[in-house]
Amino acid sequence: MALIENIQSLKQEISKVIVGKDLEVELMAISLLFNGHILLESVPGTGKTMLAKSFAAAIGGHFSRIQFTPDVLPSDVTGIQFFNPKVQEFELRPGPIMANLVLADEINRATPRTQSSLLEVMEERQVTIDGITVPINEPFMVIATQNPVESQQGTFPLPVAQMDRFFMKIKVGYPTFEEEKQIMHNGQVNPGQNPVSPVFLLSDLEELKKEVNKVYMTNDIEDYLLSIVRRTREHSSIELGVSPRGTLALMKASQGKAFLNGRTYVTPADIKSVAPFVIGHRIILSIEGSLTKSQEEIILEIIDSVPVPVEAGANG
Repeated sequence: MALIENIQSLKQEISKVIVGKDLEVELMAISLLFNGHILLESVPGTGKTMLAKSFAAAIGGHFSRIQFTPDVLPSDVTGIQFFNPKVQEFELRPGPIMANLVLADEINRATPRTQSSLLEVMEERQVTIDGITVPINEPFMVIATQNPVESQQGTFPLPVAQMDRFFMKIKVGYPTFEEEKQIMHNGQVNPGQNPVSPVFLLSDLEELKKEVNKVYMTNDIEDYLLSIVRRTREHSSIELGVSPRGTLALMKASQGKAFLNGRTYVTPADIKSVAPFVIGHRIILSIEGSLTKSQEEIILEIIDSVPVPVEAGANG
């Protein structure tokens, strides 16, 4: 299947500069198929920014990067209307958000006012600048990074409404022993960065998006997915469960996972594999719940507690 070959090529291209991130690249590819936005979270030095930049280079299209700091203004993101003295008229100067793939680096360093400038564009694919609405060209994807360690050091946590707009949240962990050894080797023999070549054309992506939407769910699989979502709203340790937007995101991510596996139908295994990345950041634990377990532990507990459909058991 051509898509599988493209994903393998995507992983190979990114592995030129990033070691051991195949799962992250696969999840980002699934998000791209649905114009879904990604939040990368990890401690400094684990390659979040380089992973995002390499992914953008492998996709092609127009890429832009915004380094968020407390003094960045909303107009620095969306753009402004400025007066051109030559023609004696106001003209629109689009901001860096007008791109196919936008890297929002250290998004939690921006003030809430600036963070909110992304709300409209992430959901509606348009920007309003001084009363003028400007549509964003497809494909459009925001990859944001944040460092959870600095939550008390001049940062501003993303509000619930904004977290819900991220299709997936991916925690970039430390490399394994062998991966870190390979990183050391690469740093010795090739301290420079290999250029990452585009793997997908924008026209190819449009065709892939049409195909992935044809992946179907049986009624039993739909009930299984909904049961997982609804248990997040009923769990005693969860104060705020997954929203209907999260339900749709989980459905789409499961379709994408099945599509990457070369199938035209979704299995429980597809849902289980993507659920922690799709719904983990969409729940808020109660005070009592947060004292005993992490979000990840509760999500896995919920997934394990929902019975797998009998007919799908062999595939799940």
